[in-house]
Amino acid sequence: MSLKDSTLALLRQKIPEVTPTEAHTMHRGGSVLIDIRTPEETSLGIPLGAVILTRDRLELNIEDHAPDPAATVLLLCNSGVRSLYAADNLLNVGYRDVRSVAGGFMRWKSEQLPTQIPTSLDSDDRQRYARHIMLPEVGIEGQKRLLESSVLIVGAGGLGSPAAMYLAAAGVGTLSLVDNDFVDRSNLQRQILYSDASTGLPKAESARATLKALNPGIRVNAVNARLDRDNVEQIFSGHDVVIDGTDNFASRYLINDACVRLGLPNIHGSVFRFEGQVTVFWPANPRGPGPCYRCLYPEPPPPELAPSCGEAGVMGVLPGVIGLLQATETLKLLLELGELLTSRIVHYDALQARFTTHNVNRDPACSYCGDGQVFPGYADYQNNCSG
Repeated sequence: MSLKDSTLALLRQKIPEVTPTEAHTMHRGGSVLIDIRTPEETSLGIPLGAVILTRDRLELNIEDHAPDPAATVLLLCNSGVRSLYAADNLLNVGYRDVRSVAGGFMRWKSEQLPTQIPTSLDSDDRQRYARHIMLPEVGIEGQKRLLESSVLIVGAGGLGSPAAMYLAAAGVGTLSLVDNDFVDRSNLQRQILYSDASTGLPKAESARATLKALNPGIRVNAVNARLDRDNVEQIFSGHDVVIDGTDNFASRYLINDACVRLGLPNIHGSVFRFEGQVTVFWPANPRGPGPCYRCLYPEPPPPELAPSCGEAGVMGVLPGVIGLLQATETLKLLLELGELLTSRIVHYDALQARFTTHNVNRDPACSYCGDGQVFPGYADYQNNCSG
């Protein structure tokens, strides 16, 4: 018998085990049922009414859920092994009636006992998002909503960097970043997701590592691909909001058209030298349709009239201002707070330290979002936007 097998045998002699059905009955009778699995595991479901408390936080936070050391505590993991070790730890800190759920969540499901998708905040979440929870407009329910939300960021550059950082910190549960570029040293002047050591790495993967280090409890998907008309709907699928952090017209028109077709809000931002602007394009807004990008700019301008940042330059802090405004609009939208920029554009002039708001109207004859308009399909964006 191996050392591991011997240890487990000793633990099973020491720790009482209960079946999932027995645990369900005991939990309904007042026992404390704690799911000690990782966030990735619990995101797929937990026993109905269970407390989520990861194993590394168990001893530190157990008193929040079982203040009486004499209380019956039931521990559940995925297969019934980790819960034995965790139960032994609780016995060592003074709890007297700790039991392990045999077979764990896998057996719980096989016995067809009730489950739920977790919506409660564990103690780590409550500490991390405490300043959100204090806000009556957000509170626990609002934070749950953020954790259940999914945001796609197209372009992990100057705009996508600050937007992603703050949305990750705010607890948006799923962030997807689309970018097929590599980190260049010239990016570091404004793209705060990266360090000098990131030079040469794929942006999406490097950004994912940074965001997971900031908030390990969220899911971050790195999409190392170039967005095109063949993959756009597949990539956008499953997201609640799209943030346009791109710097070229081909991508802007593609993002707009896909968002119109799928009914998704498009949080748009752009920067040029010392100026930037942000708005929300969302013709499908249930509170009242706003314009899409094509309502303002039906066709792309000639390239010589719209140089990119790589051609014209940009003050490094400017994308930070605009990217944060994009993140702010995203959080407002997800939390259903305030007045969105769905029919307004905010223009920021950094040299004059001046914000100016312009009203914009939806074009009822727009070829993409107009009244009664049938979606005309995706264009040949690269050729249409290259002059």
